[in-house]
Amino acid sequence: MKFVPTLVALAAAAASFAVHATEFKSSDVHNSDDYPTVTAVRFMSEQLKQASGGKHSIKVFNKGALGTEKETIDQVKIGALDMTRVNISPMNSVCAKTNIPVLPFLFRSVEHLHKVLDGPIGEEIAKDCEAQGFIVLAYYDSGSRSIYSKKPVRTVADTKGMKIRVQQSDLWVAVAGAMGANPTPMPAGEVLTALRTGLVDAAENNYPSYGSGFRHFEVAKFYNKTEHSMAPEVLLFSKIVWDKLPKADQDMIRAAAKASVPFNRQAWAAYEKKEFDMVKAAGTEIIEVDKKSFQDVMVPVYDKFANTPDLKRMVKAVQDTK
Repeated sequence: MKFVPTLVALAAAAASFAVHATEFKSSDVHNSDDYPTVTAVRFMSEQLKQASGGKHSIKVFNKGALGTEKETIDQVKIGALDMTRVNISPMNSVCAKTNIPVLPFLFRSVEHLHKVLDGPIGEEIAKDCEAQGFIVLAYYDSGSRSIYSKKPVRTVADTKGMKIRVQQSDLWVAVAGAMGANPTPMPAGEVLTALRTGLVDAAENNYPSYGSGFRHFEVAKFYNKTEHSMAPEVLLFSKIVWDKLPKADQDMIRAAAKASVPFNRQAWAAYEKKEFDMVKAAGTEIIEVDKKSFQDVMVPVYDKFANTPDLKRMVKAVQDTK
C-alpha cells in the first residue's frame, strides 16, 4: 500500500510537468522548409527552448499540413491550435485595423514598413487583434506583391476583365476590382491548378511565393512589377491558450518572438534575392509597369476600407512616419 501514494504523487508531478512543459504547435502554408517564415518560427523555438531550460519549444507544421490560412486562424481563435503564421490579409474580416497595412501603395519602402510596424501603429493593430482572441507576437516581412500572368501587364488598362486570384479578403477583392479585373478569392494552395486550368489568368504575390514557394512561374511567365502592396506576415498565438500560461512563460514567448523578427528580415532579404535570380533564369519576363496608372484607381479602396475617423487617422499616421 505504501506504493499507492508514491504513484499518485508521481502521476501528479507528471501532470504538473505536462501543464507547464509544452511543445506548441504552429502552422504555415509555405511548402519550402527554408522559407523565411518557417525558419523564423523554428529560430524562435530554439530561443524559447534555451530561455526555458528545455521546457518549451515550438513545432512548425508547414506545407499547409494543418489547413489553409483561414482555417488555421479559426483554429487559433477557439484554442484548438496554439499558433499560426499567416499573411495579415485573411485577418481583415476579424480585426478592422489589420486592413491598414494591406492598403495598396501605402508604404514607401521596406524601411518605412518596419518603422511603422515596430512602432505605435503596430501596437495598435495588435491590441485590436487581442480583443478578438489573438496575441500578435511578430510581424514578418513578405516583400512587395505584384501581379503575375500569362500575358504582359504594362498599365492598369491591361488588367481589365482579367481573372486574378486574390486572397480571401474583401479588401483584396476591392483592389482587383478597382483595377477593372475579375477577382477570384481562393487559398494559396489552389492557385497553381487554377492557373493551369484557366480558372484564373493571373495571381499576385511576392517573388518567393511565385518562385519555389508555389511554383507559379511555371505557368505565369510574366511578372509585372505593380508592387501594389507590402502586406506583412503576422505570427498569431491563441489568447485562450495564452491566458492559461504563467506570466513568466508569456514573457519568454514574447522575447523569443521578438528575437525572431530581425532573423526573419535578414533571411527574407537573402531568400527574395535568390528567388528573383531563379525565376529570371527560368525565363520569367520582368515587366516594368506604369505604376501611377494603378495608384490612380485606388481611391475607392481607401474610401471603403479606411472609412472611419479612427482608420483615417491611422492611414495619416503611417503616411507621416518618417
